[in-house]
Amino acid sequence: MSNKHTILLVEDEEESGEMLANFLSLNDYEVLWAKDGKKALELIDSNANDIHLAILDIMVPHHDGKEICRYIREHPVVFEIPVLFLTARDEEKDEIEGLELGGDDYIKKPASLNLVKAHVETQLRRRSPEKTNWVQYGHVYLDLDSKEMYIDDELIELTHTEYTIAEMIFTHPKLVYSRQNILEHISDEEKYVFDRTVDVHIKNLRLKMKDNGKFIKTYRGVGYGFNKKFLHR
Repeated sequence: MSNKHTILLVEDEEESGEMLANFLSLNDYEVLWAKDGKKALELIDSNANDIHLAILDIMVPHHDGKEICRYIREHPVVFEIPVLFLTARDEEKDEIEGLELGGDDYIKKPASLNLVKAHVETQLRRRSPEKTNWVQYGHVYLDLDSKEMYIDDELIELTHTEYTIAEMIFTHPKLVYSRQNILEHISDEEKYVFDRTVDVHIKNLRLKMKDNGKFIKTYRGVGYGFNKKFLHR
């Protein structure tokens, strides 16, 4: 994916979907267009690290917009992205239900393309962090500038070595590091290092991360790395 914001668009009406997808593309957004709920879930799983916002029609086949919203809110990676409902259903109870499920905005059809764009920009602006040099998986944030880890809004007190290991794993989630690889990164930070030193640091790091320690996996006979089941669930 490029550095553009990526929008998941779920719309089963061919003409409306094509018009909105083209309009957003012309306004410098990447668009992933799904015409049914099954395809939407597939796109979420295969592009979880790239999606910044979702626009959901409620009445789509296979899994409706409400089910897709629920799936997003329970997903370990995209659970915090803004969700906009764009639908012809105009009953108040539908709007309330959509917002209670975790929707951030509710736009009634017919809506102008410029109005949709304005809502998209507002939601993205609200969610944009002041710093962009960070990595997030689930509730875990690594600030690569300050060399700090946060879980939700809580600063996790890590040693310099623990943070170094966490940054290695979280910034290269597709790699698996041998103990020797990790030792080479931390040997300048510690006077005496041994193979089992790495195991101790990993154990302490997981303990400090509590339930989020699940992101760090032991690959038997190889070493340590990111738990890949949380990349694309």
